[in-house]
Amino acid sequence: MVIAERGEEGFGAYVPDLPGCVAVGESKDETLSLIREAIELHIEAMREEGSKVPPPSSSGEYVEVGAA
Repeated sequence: MVIAERGEEGFGAYVPDLPGCVAVGESKDETLSLIREAIELHIEAMREEGSKVPPPSSSGEYVEVGAA
């Protein structure tokens, strides 16, 4: 799962299951493209170090609330 957030000057994205795997860009599309690349590089580096790549454990949900 990737979390993408709008900031004051663009977008940021991170991967909860891969701490330290982040990307920033001017648009959401650019940021998602960059986070794909960051994930690939992050996993490649983990494998080279002999670290196990953790299985996905995060999920996202929208919930309805009464206060709007």
